[in-house]
Amino acid sequence: MSAPFALSLQDLAPIAQGSTTQQAMAETVLLAQEADRLGYERLWYAEHHGMPSIASSVPEILIGSAAAATGNIRVGSGGVMLLNHAPLRIAEAYRTLEALHPGRIDLGLGRAPGGDGYAMRALRSGSGEEFSAYLAELMAFDEDGFPPDHPFSRVPVSPGGITLPPKWLLGSSGASAQAAGQLGFGYAFAAHFSHTPAAPAFAAYRDAFQPSADFPEPRTILCLSAICAPTREEAEFLARSQAVSWALFVTGEQRQLMPPEEAAARVLSPQQQQVIEQQSPLWLVGDPGQLAQTISEKARAAGADEVMITTTIHSYALRRRSFALLAEALGVAPRQGD
Repeated sequence: MSAPFALSLQDLAPIAQGSTTQQAMAETVLLAQEADRLGYERLWYAEHHGMPSIASSVPEILIGSAAAATGNIRVGSGGVMLLNHAPLRIAEAYRTLEALHPGRIDLGLGRAPGGDGYAMRALRSGSGEEFSAYLAELMAFDEDGFPPDHPFSRVPVSPGGITLPPKWLLGSSGASAQAAGQLGFGYAFAAHFSHTPAAPAFAAYRDAFQPSADFPEPRTILCLSAICAPTREEAEFLARSQAVSWALFVTGEQRQLMPPEEAAARVLSPQQQQVIEQQSPLWLVGDPGQLAQTISEKARAAGADEVMITTTIHSYALRRRSFALLAEALGVAPRQGD
């Protein structure tokens, strides 16, 4: 039985405790190749800064690396945090990727900073209310849409002769849903960290949708966090790494992702326990059958066209196994001969 939605994945390029950054970077390629073989629709990298456990600070480099090592899966940003960058710089980077890997690149755009206040200042990030202006400038660069008297009308975007890949807006509260529809973008909802229901946001997106060249029909992605193992007991044990590391991060202790044995033995403060209790409903943990049913129910309830999974496990091999188990349980057909 195949699921009535496409299945994709997000990679934060985690740096597991006891491994090196070089190993984490090599794993991004191995995971991309495995996801391509398993039949996943797309692979996105999320931009984060100032976090010792995450190495996805520059998505376009990881996108280029993964796309060069695979043949079918779409690869993109989920997302690039537009307020951290001059729009011309993003136009140049993603036109370059599209020229190198035509028809396989996605440009997911988010308004979050991807880091704390210190990182925002170091990046010279724009403020949240400037997002619409940044987005309009990015589109004007791509579509040659500046008025003749605008100084940027004299700036040709290089490389020329190509346009940006399909654009997606990312949201976690529904605030950007209507804008995504009006612009004719795809829309992805971050249910892996947001308690806000996705269904109203998807409905607002579809109600506002205007067809575009890249999206003649509306297209929605529901992003979920999931850890899958052959048994629920093993999955719950592996999930301790995510839970404890998140509690430490929220309470001010940044470190690399710890192994589950250490996480299980860690004594947490009442505040840290509360962090886990608050966030744990968003973490889907179980065996293949359980998770396939839960994910399918959530996708159906939200009205999602596609589900994107992010998985946080200390062992790189077991993380790849989790994605493989989910793909099989949801009826995703492996790609043959790749």
